[in-house]
Amino acid sequence: MLCARSGWRALRRCASLPRAVRLRVREALGAREPAEAVRVQGWVRSVRSQKEVLFLHINDGSSLESLQVVADPSLEKRDLTFGSAVEVQGKLVKSPHKMQNMELQAETIHVVGPCDIWSFPLKMRERHPLEYVRQFPHLRCRNNTLGALLRIRSEATASIHSFFQDNGYVHIHTPIITSNDCEGAGELFQIETSREEEDSVEKSHFFNVPAFLTVSGQLHLEVMAGAFTHVFTFGPTFRAENSQSRRHLAEFYMVEAELSFTESLQDIMQVMEDLFKTVTSTVLSKCPRDVELFHKYIAPAQKGRLEQMLKHKFMIISYSEAVEILKQAPQTFTFKPEWGCDLQTEHEKYLVKHCGDVPVFVVNYPYDLKPFYMRDNEDGPQHTVAAVDLLVPGVGELCGGSLREERLPFLESRLQRLGLTDAYQWYLDLRKFGSVPHGGFGMGFERYLQYILGVDNIKDVIPFPRFSHSCLL
Repeated sequence: MLCARSGWRALRRCASLPRAVRLRVREALGAREPAEAVRVQGWVRSVRSQKEVLFLHINDGSSLESLQVVADPSLEKRDLTFGSAVEVQGKLVKSPHKMQNMELQAETIHVVGPCDIWSFPLKMRERHPLEYVRQFPHLRCRNNTLGALLRIRSEATASIHSFFQDNGYVHIHTPIITSNDCEGAGELFQIETSREEEDSVEKSHFFNVPAFLTVSGQLHLEVMAGAFTHVFTFGPTFRAENSQSRRHLAEFYMVEAELSFTESLQDIMQVMEDLFKTVTSTVLSKCPRDVELFHKYIAPAQKGRLEQMLKHKFMIISYSEAVEILKQAPQTFTFKPEWGCDLQTEHEKYLVKHCGDVPVFVVNYPYDLKPFYMRDNEDGPQHTVAAVDLLVPGVGELCGGSLREERLPFLESRLQRLGLTDAYQWYLDLRKFGSVPHGGFGMGFERYLQYILGVDNIKDVIPFPRFSHSCLL
């Protein structure tokens, strides 16, 4: 009987003990008041053992800053090393350190997953160059710089969705597998099943027609723009350019939007500028320490450029004006600027510098230079379409858009000349049944990140670099 009563008393005491509250590192650092029982999980960023105290810094990816853990040296274990995964329980108290609001006084430290520090390619207290961590696509997210990048990507993604939803746009999931070549460039990844390659003699296709990975969701958005006045999509796109340059990716994300009942290219440009500035302001305000890391160690002058960009309206010049500026430039270009030729990256970067290092809209491109769906300006003698590219410092083209050709006779004539009438009969149908003036644009997400962070190599702003076949995961 006595044993039973003692057992019940012990159970009551256990029940009355405070239950450890699980906190993310970011929550612990931002806590306003101490807490008696806290549990934090993460990975060890540093270990420092002294005679009377053990210091750890742990991080769980929720913030750039790590949480300092103070413990008795008796809690140190052989497998408590840099890179190991741990669970720490203890008291959250005010930190005497000026750079940190709170610290965790550990009562227990449990090593969940040990880390072999001798073979682990990332080393404690070393600032690894981006070129070095690019060799380890499966581990580089544990590096501070890449961790900061991924939090910025996440915040920018959320901000893009918020911008469109706040402005009444409907989000459309456009197909990744398609039979359409929106850009007309022919640089597509064709999809085949393993059996199709074996049965190539029969020329059969899984979808009965050749299928490709999408290069753009624009044409599908135009379908939806016949029922919804404002639509957008944000998803992966693919280009089969066999290039290992610092500005090309085989797989990247595109933000695309279509607006119905608009006859002005200015309306399209205003949405592009508002999106750009809204997302950038949000990222700067919600990820200040992460952005600061890039602006301090990778692109020291970028912070000032962004502040200038947010204060001023973007400039607008015509394609014809741009060509004249380039022809009068004091420097020699690899590609000679001529009216009717596409602007190269070297031209785009010069134009931005010439205009004061602020983003520049270039409008009204040559008719023969752009795809069939762009609206004919019916001008002369230099025939142009209502197209626009947004150029930004250090990157060049960031966004591209246009008014779409909504007039059936104009579209039929151009498709016939290009021999595309049969392939795009469905697109012509959109002009027969309730067609309205409309337009849209697309923005490369990775190029956007490359610009705001000042990163030179676009492969350093993606989660998994695919710069060589050996690094494909």
